[in-house]
Amino acid sequence: MDARNDMLRLLHGRRAGYSLEQPFYTDADFFKLDMELIWYRDWLFIGHDCELPKPGSYITAQIGDYPVVLVRDQQGRINAFHNSCRHRGSRVCNADKGTAAKLVCPYHQWTYELDGRLLFARQMADGFDKSQFSLKPVACESVGGYIFICLAKEPADFAPMRAMIEPYLLPHRLRDAKIAFESTIVEKGNWKLVWENNRECYHCAGNHPELCKTFPEAPTVTGVQGADSDPEMLAHWAKCEAAGLPSKFRIDPAGQYRATRAPLLRDAVSYTMTGRRAVKKNLSDSVSTERIGSLLLYHYPTTWNHILGDHAVTFRVLPISATETAVTTKWLVHKDAVEGVDYDLAELTHVWTETNDQDRRIVEENAFGILSPAYEPGPYSELHEGGVIQFVEWYASFIGPRLAEDGRPALRSVA
Repeated sequence: MDARNDMLRLLHGRRAGYSLEQPFYTDADFFKLDMELIWYRDWLFIGHDCELPKPGSYITAQIGDYPVVLVRDQQGRINAFHNSCRHRGSRVCNADKGTAAKLVCPYHQWTYELDGRLLFARQMADGFDKSQFSLKPVACESVGGYIFICLAKEPADFAPMRAMIEPYLLPHRLRDAKIAFESTIVEKGNWKLVWENNRECYHCAGNHPELCKTFPEAPTVTGVQGADSDPEMLAHWAKCEAAGLPSKFRIDPAGQYRATRAPLLRDAVSYTMTGRRAVKKNLSDSVSTERIGSLLLYHYPTTWNHILGDHAVTFRVLPISATETAVTTKWLVHKDAVEGVDYDLAELTHVWTETNDQDRRIVEENAFGILSPAYEPGPYSELHEGGVIQFVEWYASFIGPRLAEDGRPALRSVA
């Protein structure tokens, strides 16, 4: 049988509350189906509005086989395009980020306006119609300082997600922030292992000494189970909402995205070794309330986030192969915060730099063990791994029906 039928059979036989069968974490054909049926169909977090501060600012990303470029045009709009020249397919922008008056393909200098229109193609035959060879667009939406794209020919409606998460994000004014630092690490494990590790703190006490100084290990913190009956969470929500900060746990009906605000431990106000502020200047001019904890925002399959009073830490997950995943972390501060004056970069980044490396090692050991012929799915802890159970249920509920559909997913084609 082919991989599609194999995957569907394993999903139908899956034992609830248990990890997935080995091919879901290791098999190249299963990975290809993940890309086609989830990554090429759903909305994906790519970056932040503040990374495109002026016309001509651009960032690039690689989603499976699809190189994309996001650019701010002269009218201030953020546009996304397939990063593939309409001449012979070369990448137009080959840097991670930059600024350009026009987008010029380095191969034969075909030149595109920032809205994607082809402006110049030298020495083409008479009758060549430039209007037929614009860069191919990719659906693009911005919400609360976050940029999402969707490669599908007919993207899912973005409005429900905007309606839910925008009120949480807007007070933090991330459009007015700046990137203080960013890093990308490659974890030698399947993207689902990266997410499973993220979705629980069952492992935190034994692996994350820096994070555990400020971040609670209680399973109610992420809001998946029992948050609405946790007195500390309820008190924190009431305090923050009274200050105009939406905080209560909310999740979309399909389980793909959710938000909640969680307190940090004891008197901690930021992710530092002391629990004290990492940045003197507040992240937002609109938020002055002390001890607001962390706004936790999750969107499968690409992002989890921690937004605090003094800074934000955002994470982007992009699969490279069945056994490799790129995790990009960005630390955002107020646009006027000055390094060396308002914050020390080493102090700002230390906790999550260490935590990311610890998680990398955890994921890689997990992936290594799953390769064993002796591996078989094991039970998740119902007390501590409710978030993992929810993630796996989301994955199965999204990819299962799509596997059963006739034909292949409709994608925007690349030149």
